[in-house]
Amino acid sequence: MSVTKEIVIERLKTVNGPDFTGNIVDLGMVSEIFIADGKVFFSITVPAARAQEMEPLRAAAERVVKAIPGVAGAIVALTAEKKGGGMEAPVPPRPAPRLAPAAPARPAPQAPASHSHGKRGVPGIEAIIAVASGKGGVGKSTTAVNLALGLAANGLKVGVLDADIYGPSMPRLLNIHGRPQTVDGKILKPMENYGLKVMSMGFLVDEETPMIWRGPMVMSALTQMLREVEWGPLDVLVVDMPPGTGDAQLTMAQQVPLAGAVIVSTPQDLALIDARKGLNMFKKVDVPLLGIVENMSYFLAPDTGKRYDIFGHGGARREAERLGVTFLGEVPLEMGIRESSDAGTPVVVSKPESAEAKIYRDIAAKVWDRVNEERGAAEAAVPSIVFE
Repeated sequence: MSVTKEIVIERLKTVNGPDFTGNIVDLGMVSEIFIADGKVFFSITVPAARAQEMEPLRAAAERVVKAIPGVAGAIVALTAEKKGGGMEAPVPPRPAPRLAPAAPARPAPQAPASHSHGKRGVPGIEAIIAVASGKGGVGKSTTAVNLALGLAANGLKVGVLDADIYGPSMPRLLNIHGRPQTVDGKILKPMENYGLKVMSMGFLVDEETPMIWRGPMVMSALTQMLREVEWGPLDVLVVDMPPGTGDAQLTMAQQVPLAGAVIVSTPQDLALIDARKGLNMFKKVDVPLLGIVENMSYFLAPDTGKRYDIFGHGGARREAERLGVTFLGEVPLEMGIRESSDAGTPVVVSKPESAEAKIYRDIAAKVWDRVNEERGAAEAAVPSIVFE
C-alpha cells in the first residue's frame, strides 16, 4: 500500500487537540508532511509554556501514523515555531485553573562557584571537550561520535568518553563489543575502533542491565572511567555528556578541566529553550562555550533534492548570534546518518566523501579552532612577572 499525505492527514484527524477541543489537523497544529521510503516526517506546533503536557499528544500522533499499513517509521517532533508549515491556527487556551494561595517564593538554587584553577588534569590528554544538550532526543551522541571522527580525520589523536551512565550508546555507535582489559589489574585499557580510543559503561555492564544509581555512585563511575583509564597521548578527548542539566552534568563541568563545551540543539524553539539551560550551566562554572550545532536542521528529498524545513530552521543560528556564541554548523535530517549510526558505522567513516561527512569535518575544524582560541585567551590572561 502506498502511503500518501492524504492518508496520514485523515489518520491524524483522529488525534484530539489540547483539552479535547477538535483535532490537531483542524486546529492547524500539524506542519507540512513529508514522506520518503515509507517514513513520515512532520512536527506539531504547541505553545512553549505547555510543552511538557503535550508529550502524550505527540506520542498519540506518532502511534496512529505508525499504524498505517505501509509506514516503516515516523519522526514526529513538538515545536513552538510560529510558522509550522502553513497550518498556523492558534491552539485554544485551556481554562484558567483555580489557584490556591501562593506559598512564599523560595530562591532558585545557585550553582556553586567555579574554581577552574583547582581542576586536576588527566595525564596524556591535551584537551577535553564536552558535547551536551539540554534535553534528550536531539542527536547528541550521534553528533559527538561524528565530531570525534571528524577531529581524527583532520589529523588529531582522539578519544571518546561515554559519560551517559544510564544510557550508554558508544558501544553500538562504534560497533565495539567485549570487555576492556586492565593494566596490572588496576588501570583499564580503552577499547578501540575507527582510530578512536573509547570508554563507556556499556563495556562494563550488559546492555539490558538497568542502572539504578544515585548521584555519588554516578560520579564515582565517571571519575574512574576518566582518570583510571590508560588513554595514552591524546590531542583531544570528546565527552558525550548525559542529556539535561542535573547534578552529574554540573559536577562533571566543575571537576573536569574542560577546554570547552559544544551544545547540540534542533531548530525548534522547545529544544532551544532546553539548550539555553545547558549554555547557562557551563557559563556558571566558567567553561568556555565553543559553539552550537543545529542538528536535524533541514531535510533534502532524495528523489528531487528539494529542501524541507520540517522542524523549522535557523533557530540555533539565531540563538547563537543572540548569545554571542559561535554557530558551528547545520546537520541535515538525513536517514543515512541515523542508519549508519545504528549499524555502528558512523557516516564520517562509512561515507567519508559524502556531503554529510564533510559537514561533520567542517564542524570539527571549527571546534578545534575555538579550542585554540580559548587556549590563547587563557594564556594571554595569565599575568607575567618581570624581574629587573
